[in-house]
Amino acid sequence: MEVKPFKAFRFDPGVVGDVGRCIAPPYDVIDDVQREELYRRSEHNIVRITKGKTTPSDNGQQNQYTRAAEFLQKWIAEGVLKPDDRDTIYGYIQDFELDGVAYRRLTFIALGKLEDFGKTVRPHEQVFARPVQDRLNLKKATAARFGLVFMLYDDPKGVADKIIAKAAAQEPLVDFVDDHGVRHQLSAIADEGDIEAIMRMMGDKSVIIADGHHRYTTGLTYMRESGNPAAKYQMLAFTNTAQKGLVVLATHRVVGGIDGFNWQEFILRLVPGFTVMKIGNSPDPKSKESAKQYMLKMMRTVQERDETPLGIYLGDGNFYVAVLKDKFLMKAAAPDKSEAWRTLDVSVLQKLILEGLLGLTEEKMGNSDHVEYVKDMPNAIDEIIARIDSGLKQIAFFTNPVKMKQLARITDAGERMPHKSTYFYPKMYTGLTIQKL
Repeated sequence: MEVKPFKAFRFDPGVVGDVGRCIAPPYDVIDDVQREELYRRSEHNIVRITKGKTTPSDNGQQNQYTRAAEFLQKWIAEGVLKPDDRDTIYGYIQDFELDGVAYRRLTFIALGKLEDFGKTVRPHEQVFARPVQDRLNLKKATAARFGLVFMLYDDPKGVADKIIAKAAAQEPLVDFVDDHGVRHQLSAIADEGDIEAIMRMMGDKSVIIADGHHRYTTGLTYMRESGNPAAKYQMLAFTNTAQKGLVVLATHRVVGGIDGFNWQEFILRLVPGFTVMKIGNSPDPKSKESAKQYMLKMMRTVQERDETPLGIYLGDGNFYVAVLKDKFLMKAAAPDKSEAWRTLDVSVLQKLILEGLLGLTEEKMGNSDHVEYVKDMPNAIDEIIARIDSGLKQIAFFTNPVKMKQLARITDAGERMPHKSTYFYPKMYTGLTIQKL
């Protein structure tokens, strides 16, 4: 893939103070409560642009997108955002812990030449139409790109990783710790030799989109519609799959709004195609925690046997593990898909259960009233269980993390996984660098 340095617009600490207070998670993981907190954190927080508030009086001439453009223009005019004075590739390091283990993920940010999906750029997930239109509206209003598209490439030699680590030894451009305890460091890679080495290394690489499918898809559309030559290159973040800091977590599903849903009937309808194992439970919190952990352990064990398990929690207060026993059901439900795709737990969940047993359409699966996609963060599973117990939702489905070898097989076959199949942790924050077209 062709990559090159660029002059990013960045928050000036001399004007805004702590730049970390101006940075935000990606727009699609920010809920209304977090948005309010980010608004309070700084009058210059990037969320005002990437996920601004709406008002009842919004119309075609005045709305969240026009306000985003006004913020951008105002911040540039006031020196809040300034372009770097030389073309740069940016090293981005994230240090974090999971289950007591320390990880470090090395990434570089550069412009990449946009290409249609194919051999060079391979998506791995389906996209929803509404977020694509939302991001396109923002691009049209601002002529800028804010969020990072997370790309994976493979380089056992670690050419860029060594350069990123070297750059990090210098004074960082940005250094802050987010609300989840993840440390984010941004450094400049301005040495011409280092830039050339990265460009040369990437020249014959293909990439997989790990996160940011909607943003990349929007980039292609904007490039075609705008006629702006600068739009042919998009700000992208590249991570080497050969490093140990690349962590993939699961994304669970919480379902509600199913008319006439009855959990006893659901289990009976599940049995013909699945081996269903009930894990007993009791009102004792310790018992519930033990049952949850046993479910998760059983799911991992079944996956290691190359079978397809799903964890389930229902309104009866019990946990279940359902293991696909009739693979012909998936072949009939998805005859045009590869065997690798049909054995993914998220594929089985979507085709046989969400669509097949619960009758959810593509539109409903993109509507949070019916399906919520919950990242496997600390306490996420407990919060999901509480929502079922309270009656806010009807059924929860738990999945194992997708393995990198599974992702590679799917993309090599030119296929995409179902929506929200993967969760690469931690998220890459927005506002570290901005590409102004």
